[in-house]
Amino acid sequence: MRLADATWPSVAQRAADGAILAVPIGATEQHGPHLPLSTDTDLAVALCERLAAIRSDVLVAPPVPYGSSGEHAGFAGTLSIGQAATELLVLELGRSAGETFRHLLFVSAHGGNTGPLARAVARLRAESRDVEVYQPRWQGDPHAGRPETAMQLALRPGVVEMDCAEPGDRRPLGEVLPLLREGGVRAVSDNGVLGDPTGANAAEGEELLTVLTVALVSQVDGWCPR
Repeated sequence: MRLADATWPSVAQRAADGAILAVPIGATEQHGPHLPLSTDTDLAVALCERLAAIRSDVLVAPPVPYGSSGEHAGFAGTLSIGQAATELLVLELGRSAGETFRHLLFVSAHGGNTGPLARAVARLRAESRDVEVYQPRWQGDPHAGRPETAMQLALRPGVVEMDCAEPGDRRPLGEVLPLLREGGVRAVSDNGVLGDPTGANAAEGEELLTVLTVALVSQVDGWCPR
């Protein structure tokens, strides 16, 4: 169930029954010449909705489509609010949600949000709020490569321009990380891709989405048993 589609009395009843509010946290940033700027947000929303389809006590909040994406500066369309604003946004959103819900879940699909999210959640927990975080992880290309391309082909094939897909920097993340920290993605990849998206297909994307959903459900069940 989507929070935005409900009335306040029905939300009040669901919350009183112990509902979990799942908040998708994404970004608006470049994902190579073939994927939309909404890729991280799309993934976060999809995982929350799949969780809600399995657990009827989950309400899905409207997504947060902006985050800390400074490492993607220099690519047209990237909209970053920075680490401080991301941290404050999550903190105040959590405080507001806590007025209604006893259980709050953040699902963040953008790696650049990790630090701000961790700091905000630590503060919320210090204020005695019941908060959990899930961040999807996978083997292989870290950004706009085969895994993310495959998942978008499974989720929203109409927005993927596979005829524009091309390899970017294919070195292991550990090897390029110092360069990324110093100069952002532009320092290592002219097209914004870290990996090789060519050959990706919807079937492998659906398989990966299933794996991530199982991991999410398992984590939520351990945190807040049904």
